[in-house]
Amino acid sequence: MSTAALRLARARALESVVRDIAREEILPRYLKSARNRKSDGSLFTEADLESQRCFTEALPKLLPGPVLGEEMTAEEQGRLWKEGRRGLWCIDPIDGTTNFANGIPFFAVSIAYLVDHEPRFGVVYNPITDESFYAAKGAGAFLNGTELPLRPGAPRLNEAVAGVDFKRISHHLGDELAVRPPYYSQRNFGSSALEWCFVAAGRLDVYLHGGQMLWDYAAGQLILSEAGGQAMALDGGTLMAGPAVKRGIIAAASPALFTEWRAWVQGHS
Repeated sequence: MSTAALRLARARALESVVRDIAREEILPRYLKSARNRKSDGSLFTEADLESQRCFTEALPKLLPGPVLGEEMTAEEQGRLWKEGRRGLWCIDPIDGTTNFANGIPFFAVSIAYLVDHEPRFGVVYNPITDESFYAAKGAGAFLNGTELPLRPGAPRLNEAVAGVDFKRISHHLGDELAVRPPYYSQRNFGSSALEWCFVAAGRLDVYLHGGQMLWDYAAGQLILSEAGGQAMALDGGTLMAGPAVKRGIIAAASPALFTEWRAWVQGHS
């Protein structure tokens, strides 16, 4: 079996584990979990904690490596990042916690396996829609077994549907996008991991977000890349910079559209 085929087999095995834990630990708590706040002000629920505990137990049985999760202290995340160069699980047990807690059916489990701090395979799963996006480096990206993208993206920026999170970009760039948008239409759904996958699938054409953490994009950016898309950090740096770094990101469904989108954003920032 080739390296790419082995990675794809592992992605499918991971998909099975994700579906099981989502069914057992996340869905029964949907519409029933109270919101709590961490010290940094972000939200979490009992479902976040319990599903992370289950993933922390289950994932090393698939492949050895520590499990770095969103619901950990910054100190623990930093230690695991350093220890996990030869193999590291990076998980967000519920990406889109506000949606989950408020009964909005747009949230996901996001899990990637990293070697040398680069994703090798990953899964993003929405348990409400039963949509499982997964990819393996060198082996392609898929939605429930169908290869991505599902449809061709917009050929030009002025025909594109954009995913833009206005809360985390500069006021100036936000004003420019609001007053003189270069795209056809704009959406924001509240789950970064799923938004990456929507670009990969061709549901969104371009994407802009001013502040994501490692677990927000580790799986999604691999899925987009394997689907033929392109992405980079908004400041031009590497995305995989570790758990302590919040990254602005820019992405598109194709390299040509990415070039046009990046040029516009850089020219109006």
